[in-house]
Amino acid sequence: MNKLFDKLMRQRDAWFFTGLWLWTAIGYTQEEPSGNWPLFFRTMAALGIVFVPVVCFACFRERLNQVLTGRQYFVCWLLFFGVLVPLITYFCSKAEFDNPPSWLFVACATCIIPLELLLLVNTYYRRKIVKAKWVQGFGLEKAILISIVIISVALSAMAASSIDDPLYNRNGNLLIAFRFLPSKIIEHFGIFASLTIQFLLMYLAGYLFFLINSRFLVSKVLKQYGLIVYLLSMLTIVAILYPVVAQLLTSLPIKKLMGPIFPSNPFVMENAVAAIAIILLSLPVLLSQQWTKQNNQIISLEKEKAQAELDLLKQQINPHFLFNTLNNLYALSLQQSHKTPDSILQLSELMRYVIYKGKEEKVKLSDELKYIEDFMELQQMRLRKPLQFLFEKEIENEQQEIAPLLLIVFVENAFKHGIEPAEESAFLHLHLKATEKKLFFSCENSFEKENEKERGIGLSNLQKRLELLYPGRHLLKAGIKNHTFKAELQIDLS
Repeated sequence: MNKLFDKLMRQRDAWFFTGLWLWTAIGYTQEEPSGNWPLFFRTMAALGIVFVPVVCFACFRERLNQVLTGRQYFVCWLLFFGVLVPLITYFCSKAEFDNPPSWLFVACATCIIPLELLLLVNTYYRRKIVKAKWVQGFGLEKAILISIVIISVALSAMAASSIDDPLYNRNGNLLIAFRFLPSKIIEHFGIFASLTIQFLLMYLAGYLFFLINSRFLVSKVLKQYGLIVYLLSMLTIVAILYPVVAQLLTSLPIKKLMGPIFPSNPFVMENAVAAIAIILLSLPVLLSQQWTKQNNQIISLEKEKAQAELDLLKQQINPHFLFNTLNNLYALSLQQSHKTPDSILQLSELMRYVIYKGKEEKVKLSDELKYIEDFMELQQMRLRKPLQFLFEKEIENEQQEIAPLLLIVFVENAFKHGIEPAEESAFLHLHLKATEKKLFFSCENSFEKENEKERGIGLSNLQKRLELLYPGRHLLKAGIKNHTFKAELQIDLS
């Protein structure tokens, strides 16, 4: 189920365009007197001329972003939505369809383009704006407060625009029309400002009960003392506040312009019911917000724990590599080999990769392969016995990213337990196959039987790292047969 959900979310743009396709066909079918399934399917098929290319483009959007540069993708996008979609719409509108009519194709295009722009804006928002600190601190309370201000200003502007119209202002009872006339707002700016303040006070009265529910009743009373105490506390607070708030609202001068809005008696029960309704209706929202906050905290703690475990495993791997390499250099120095300076230079390059690249979450596959090749050169410099080495590669994209220092563990393990202890010649065969979505790596090397029980920390650490980095998306197999050790790793990169 999770994989299906992830797949749907990766193709969400195509999913949304399909929804628009369906809603367009449904809207046309329900308006027709002969609305039935055959008409619906005929409409779907006809509109498919416009929608199928759009859905296909949405499906391959991610792939196009990977293989094209930013400018190339923009040109491709512009040609598709700026040229191809309008052309298809034009020819469909000129075709003589019995059902659906030509105007429906034009309506489809006018919906497709705004939806595409909305999706682009949403993508930009998710990538850029959400990371801003002011957005991260923008909670529900602030959102409601800003909404109150906007609604108050909008209502006051519409009231000021309607005040001189006898159709809406009769017998001292002003009705608010949906109209915005800047000249009238400026002319009656005093009334506009007064109404804005009064509308703010009216909405803030309700906001007060929401704030009490959010800051006190839910976060403290309900959480610590349960539902019964929460309900009793709510009734007590409402009894204390609602007559006072109601008296304040009935005293507002807005009633002279718009007539009585609130009952003259502040103690009537409908005022109490309104306050209780605000509290109870906001309860599910606040509980959902609280659950989301707690869930995010749990996820954050789990990530911190996983990162700490991963860092600890990396610290165990790096000394293992360093000890092996220093032993190699020590052996070369004893031999007074002319290869020693080159070996030290290569060691510095390898250590630079381990120290800097090893801290990154992902590295390019080409960098990881270069590291393995440099490691092999350094190891082969000091080997006295012949080594049959073969490295087969089938790589679609060397820019594909993987977690660092994964593949080298197999090579280190092969040298430590198979090649170095070998009395005669040894062999090491590596095979790497990488696509955009899958990575397969196998390591096959000669193995000495007396070392069968000594496996080291390399592979066990690798297994733990894979569980943290690719949970449920990897398969690691290792075994010994006929003096040959073989390990295979598969990773789902999608």
